[in-house]
Amino acid sequence: MYRSFIKGWYVIYTKSRYEKKTSQKLAEQNFKVYLPLNKIFSQWSDRKKNIEKPLFTSYIFVYLNTIKDYLKALTIEGVVLFIKFNGGLVRVPDEEINRVKIFLNEFSEVEIKNTQDLKIGEKRKITSGPFENYDCEIIKVDNKQKICVRIDSLQQSLLAEIHSYHLI
Repeated sequence: MYRSFIKGWYVIYTKSRYEKKTSQKLAEQNFKVYLPLNKIFSQWSDRKKNIEKPLFTSYIFVYLNTIKDYLKALTIEGVVLFIKFNGGLVRVPDEEINRVKIFLNEFSEVEIKNTQDLKIGEKRKITSGPFENYDCEIIKVDNKQKICVRIDSLQQSLLAEIHSYHLI
């Protein structure tokens, strides 16, 4: 891990419900942090409110320049560990971080589905909007057509409703 360190975005796993607090603590220590927030309409018995919840439960993206940044980040309150696959730290390409940002700017109440749970459906290309010319998969959920944008490095997918006329 130390010899092959490449600067970029990495995924931190936080204590339960510590995403916002940990993100703030990392930013205070001069880390570049991205916490994707999902806009959700919530209704309680006495009121209704739009709230922002972390899109990926217990995940924060942090940009690391050196292995020293990695070691320093591990000391921040709320950080449990860095996500690893096959023994190495998961590095998320800038393009995928940007894709999540664009997706969240365009859609609200986004659902998260584990890629391994999805049944592969029809593959299409998006013809308009922020994901124009991106390939996607169509998933039938609750009798609605939804677009699935895969984020391979996280083995997760984003789902949002989209009209069929945006697809070819």
